[in-house]
Amino acid sequence: MRTRLKLTLRIAAAFLTVGSILIFAPWREAIHYLAPLPETVQEQVDAAIHQGVDGIIVYVQHDGEEAEFFAAGWHDKERQIPADPNALFKIASIGKLYNASAVAKLVAEGRLSLDETLAHYLPSLAERIEYADQITLRMLVQHRSGIPNFTDHEDFDWSKDTVDVLDFVLDTPSDFSPGSEYTYSNTNYLLLEMIMTKMLGYEHTDYIREEILSPLGLSRTFFSVKNVDPEALMSGYHIGYDTDFKTLDQGFVATAEDVGIFLRALNDGTLFSEREQEIYSSIYEYGHTGWVLGHSSRAHYHKDIDTVVIQFVNTTGNDTVILTEVVYNRIVKILKKRDGRLSD
Repeated sequence: MRTRLKLTLRIAAAFLTVGSILIFAPWREAIHYLAPLPETVQEQVDAAIHQGVDGIIVYVQHDGEEAEFFAAGWHDKERQIPADPNALFKIASIGKLYNASAVAKLVAEGRLSLDETLAHYLPSLAERIEYADQITLRMLVQHRSGIPNFTDHEDFDWSKDTVDVLDFVLDTPSDFSPGSEYTYSNTNYLLLEMIMTKMLGYEHTDYIREEILSPLGLSRTFFSVKNVDPEALMSGYHIGYDTDFKTLDQGFVATAEDVGIFLRALNDGTLFSEREQEIYSSIYEYGHTGWVLGHSSRAHYHKDIDTVVIQFVNTTGNDTVILTEVVYNRIVKILKKRDGRLSD
């Protein structure tokens, strides 16, 4: 199983462009991409189920309008419970947006410095991470540190809870000299979490809850599956396996609505003070994708139509990365057409 899951990870990390889809995608995904565009988002969501995913949730919020919710397939396939648009979902790397936001706020408060080094903040790791005395906080946030990605290590297993994963990269060579390149690395954000917790003197998640979640009224965002009712959590499936992977403890859990509200605030500036906004704009992005075993997600704000679109899919494996990107892009096209920004 481990070999197949690692292969899936390599595919998931790529998140191919639509142009690549037309050239390299399996014929089923290519046909789906080229099929006539449905009139409604719900029709597109329903079509995704016929293409092989077990369940899908989509949240759409345009300008000042009430949010729209769409769902199809199964919340729990084994018990035949239909997909619920208000279900909790493991959002994986979308959580980096929350962590980067916390960093921006702490920098604005003067409690962290983007130009201070990893060795300064975590001296115990100074001799165990190459270039620790040159890697800055800014480089960690921007994935320009050169520190290897622990999820790429041969012993990392997506089918297990993430425990002691930092050991996979300690005392190993850097991928490149700090600041010279960009390579996405989950290790960067693990270290940022450690730095924030050490500097604060309490868990960084408490700071995120107090400074980001509570002001936005986000009561359905959590930092672990251990903090939620498992019945409310959408199941997660990997093609070829009967296991429901939802109980794996792999980071942030939230509803599509909570993610959508956060993303709107992140993009329209209401999350930040003017200084915080300036800092955040200089260090990280305003949308993200997420992938853990059994759960893939997309969260983006589309400025041209002033619309937030969140998509959760509870199926991974095979060509689902390509398929879910196609589905998401087609949903955005439907919304642009509805907004009069896309002709027939």
